Amino acid sequence: MRIRTTATFATFLVAGLTPLTLPAGPADAAPAKYGDDFNGDGYRDYAYSSFSARGGGGVSVVFGTATGPGSTQQRITQASPGVPGADEADDMFGEVRAAADFDGDGYGDLAVAATGENGSEGADQGGVTVLWGSASGLSKGTTLPNKNPERYNYMGHDLATGDFNGDGKQDLAVINGAMTYVYRGPFKRSGTTGAVTKLDKTTSFYASALISGKVNGDKSTDLAIIGDVVSSTSVASDAWFIKGGTGSLTPGASLRLESESGNGGSAERGGDGVIADFDKDGYGDIAVGTSLYSKHKGRVSVWYGASGGPSRNARFTQSTSGVAGSPENYDEFGSSVSAGDVNGDGYADLAIGVRGEAIDGREYAGGVHVLKGRAGGLSGAGSQWFARNTPGVPGPLTADDEFGGLVRLRDIDGDKRADLYVRGLDSVRLPGSTGGITTTGATEYDAAPIDGFLE
Repeated sequence: MRIRTTATFATFLVAGLTPLTLPAGPADAAPAKYGDDFNGDGYRDYAYSSFSARGGGGVSVVFGTATGPGSTQQRITQASPGVPGADEADDMFGEVRAAADFDGDGYGDLAVAATGENGSEGADQGGVTVLWGSASGLSKGTTLPNKNPERYNYMGHDLATGDFNGDGKQDLAVINGAMTYVYRGPFKRSGTTGAVTKLDKTTSFYASALISGKVNGDKSTDLAIIGDVVSSTSVASDAWFIKGGTGSLTPGASLRLESESGNGGSAERGGDGVIADFDKDGYGDIAVGTSLYSKHKGRVSVWYGASGGPSRNARFTQSTSGVAGSPENYDEFGSSVSAGDVNGDGYADLAIGVRGEAIDGREYAGGVHVLKGRAGGLSGAGSQWFARNTPGVPGPLTADDEFGGLVRLRDIDGDKRADLYVRGLDSVRLPGSTGGITTTGATEYDAAPIDGFLE
């Protein structure tokens, strides 16, 4: 599980937190059911970045209940007892987070990046700390060994968890210096881990994002590495498939996400994504949003899983039949994506943020599409569109709302249907139903826990 945070959403005021008083955790040492259940009570918790004006960052945790985020919270920084390092300005501690039960003790743990951490090799070397779960929540931490300690490498630029070799232990993939390092579990509080594998496709491939999930149907977790591809004549982005398996990680095929002529362009062209089974064939499908595609009109690429790894692909834009709207420069279709079953039919559906959509002359008002999963895979047929001017959606239609800048699908009330959470200036929850996402019962929602919803 992994979530990244953009700099524009990295500042929160954390006040009035309820003191941490939690029940005892599990008595046995079985691995946690949920990697983000940090106190072992059976409910998923919500860890989001919380930056103060002068500090180096922090993580705030909202503890889950049967109906979602509760009132019990805690905040951890590098000044907290037992957490390595110092709370220094611009460390960006907590900007990127990934959760798993790394030591198999029944409590979820949290890997936290500090991409701006300075080290012996110079500025912005970066670093990753594992915060350990317990009956009282997260406490103390252990620094992950840095296998590529160079200045401006930003270790922890992205993180992803999974059992990549199928041994029942959780592993951690880390971007460090535009390359990917996979640390094998189990992780020890002494700082030791299993073997570390470096994944580096070519000297012209610069890793920027990680997506983990099961693509080919075996018991091992697979990895998709998103990266920029730069040459003297063009700049592009690829999704590179890495097959998990016993004893090794096997590099596989790549899917071109977008490209343009010239040797310039912005970094992290390929965006980010998710793995889910949209056609219910037992194989995970890789969905990646590329919001800068075609002058920032945006596009989503879906690479469907199969026994040999990902195979056929489909592309979605606002010109896809059945999808509302039309592709316009700076719409940024695919600025955020999330998967979940919104109507309880067993197929994963896909929410797609369009944070730059202009509506009624209001620039960057934003909106969200929901594409439905079905036997043939995703399509625009029956897709849904939500914006501030959709009847029943809370909040006014305003410019620069960027409604859809972050979208998350999650079932927090146990009704087997995922609800849609959308971040804007005021964030909202739109419930799932047998007919799909509905505005009936829609409510405003705290943006901070939405940022902590891990896929």
